[in-house]
Amino acid sequence: MAPGAPALLLLLLSLPGLPPRAAACPAACRCYSATVECGALRLRVVPPGIPPGTQTLFLQDNSIARLEPGILAPLASLRHLYLHNNSLHALESGAFRAQSRLLELALTGNRLRGLRVGAFAGLAQLRVLYLAGNQLVQLLDFTFLHLQRLQELHLQDNSIELLEDQALAGLSSLALLDLSRNQLGTISRETLQPLASLQVLRLTENPWRCDCALHWLGAWIKEGGQRLLSSRDKKILCAEPPRLALQSLLEVSGSSLICIPPSVHVEPLEVTANLGEDLRVACQASGYPQPLVTWRKVAQPREGAPRAQAQPEVGWRGPGGLGASDTGSGMLFLTNITLAHAGKYECEASNAGGAARVPFQLLVNVSRQQQLAPAPPPAGGPVSHEPLPETGSMAFRALGLATQTAIAAAIALLALTALLLATMICRRRRRRKKAPGPSGEGALFVNDYSDGPCTFAQLEELRDERGHEMFVIDRSKPLFAESAAEAAEAPGVAQGLPLQPPSAYEIHC
Repeated sequence: MAPGAPALLLLLLSLPGLPPRAAACPAACRCYSATVECGALRLRVVPPGIPPGTQTLFLQDNSIARLEPGILAPLASLRHLYLHNNSLHALESGAFRAQSRLLELALTGNRLRGLRVGAFAGLAQLRVLYLAGNQLVQLLDFTFLHLQRLQELHLQDNSIELLEDQALAGLSSLALLDLSRNQLGTISRETLQPLASLQVLRLTENPWRCDCALHWLGAWIKEGGQRLLSSRDKKILCAEPPRLALQSLLEVSGSSLICIPPSVHVEPLEVTANLGEDLRVACQASGYPQPLVTWRKVAQPREGAPRAQAQPEVGWRGPGGLGASDTGSGMLFLTNITLAHAGKYECEASNAGGAARVPFQLLVNVSRQQQLAPAPPPAGGPVSHEPLPETGSMAFRALGLATQTAIAAAIALLALTALLLATMICRRRRRRKKAPGPSGEGALFVNDYSDGPCTFAQLEELRDERGHEMFVIDRSKPLFAESAAEAAEAPGVAQGLPLQPPSAYEIHC
């Protein structure tokens, strides 16, 4: 080796342009300067070993389905992160909490169906957010609350049907909002109100429902919103009602943007269900636009009364609703009914034209086993003398479980007392029949003071006419013993048939 060669080798190794790349770059990725390229490598997860000082990270065109918790935590220096065309279906809250310097985030072309509140927490410096080409259906309130410096928000080519009134809250620096090619039928003035710096608004290619709820948008564009819309973006076409289909919102007169207030129908208005049963009640609503139907449990007016959660699965029209969106039928589902479900419910239908409500009463029928279940009597307190409701009556079924049990126990106690009394009376009668009677038993004692003998017919006659209260009849002294022979010789009497001789009794005072 020539003199000075070791020194030259050391000089080459110490040059800044020749870092030991193999030890700091993930396998199959390309790393240079502060950039790491891992695109189109069929990756399923974010690869480990990304240098902590990376500022630009390309992970596009892979099959990454989830950002593991903390996987991006070492990359605090990131400025640009490209995750488009992957398979992400959800973003965990705080997934980017360590990327406080991130300026651009691309999530286009994934499978995101919803965005959780807090998904973008920590991105205080973010300027551009790409969410186009996902499967978003609705944006909840305060979804972008942490992005106060965001300037561009791309939401085109999704399936967004609903933007809640505070969905864009916090975007005071937003200059461009692209909502084109979604499923928006309406949008409220409150939704766009936080966008104080807005300069470009794209709303085209949505199925706009031109009714009274969209009247404000047409007036706003005509008054000053035109500066936000390009010539192409001004073509906000109506999809319904049919009479306004394919007409531009800006060309429709305000008097044509009408709404029909909802009407509600529930049949029957009162239902009695047995314990353990399932119940399904339909709330039919009509109006234009199609009303949003919701069920709620009305609070019990009495203190201590059982309350039911409006758990009953509740169906309604709208994104994610359980009811049929084309019929306006909101279904109330109650499974395994208990006494806690009893009470008043309310079906409400609302649209831009107003709201309508209909009450519904649910009564729970207590089973026979529960009616007869013994319950301890109340300790102390005044005793009510009001008549007890019948167990089969509507009033009884409407009572609480404790009251019904107490009434059933009282009825059972009364029945048991009556049965014991009847048993005691029967036993006493049997004892009297079995015990030997005193002398003179067999004589009928009636108050009388007759001094001569009488026949039975005379005795009855005396009893009716004179009303005496005591007779003494001696059955051992018949008075007409000889009359038996005379009766046997009487004409018309069949031979061989014994005839009981008439008898009389002597009455003693």
